[in-house]
Amino acid sequence: MTAADLVPAEPAPWATFAARRAEGRIPFQHCWSCERAVFYPRVLCPHCGSVELEWRDSAGVGVVYSATYLPARDGGGRHVLLVDLDEGFRVMGSATDDAGAYAIGSRVRGAVDVGNPEAEPRFVFAEEGPR
Repeated sequence: MTAADLVPAEPAPWATFAARRAEGRIPFQHCWSCERAVFYPRVLCPHCGSVELEWRDSAGVGVVYSATYLPARDGGGRHVLLVDLDEGFRVMGSATDDAGAYAIGSRVRGAVDVGNPEAEPRFVFAEEGPR
């Protein structure tokens, strides 16, 4: 192995992540060395240290790992979910509806909300039902 082998193919993966997410995709990196998902974007695999990372898009389907409700100061609020996606990584997002009190372990399908051009795109989830 030479020093050239350790140079990341992409020095700033955040730009690629943001561009793909702005297109409505749920991007993540896949490590060719250890075959694991990498999320958030990085220049090195956090599991094995490899620089052989490839961009992929998640189908957005997963299981609720944790859920909570964040009340707003002026009333209202939103349901926040931590979801283990089927590709092997965990993301944080919001429920798509006010009733979004999803049970831990329930199946959900996610997407990227790009509806507000002044806000950063965010992950949103809706209950999918049993597998």
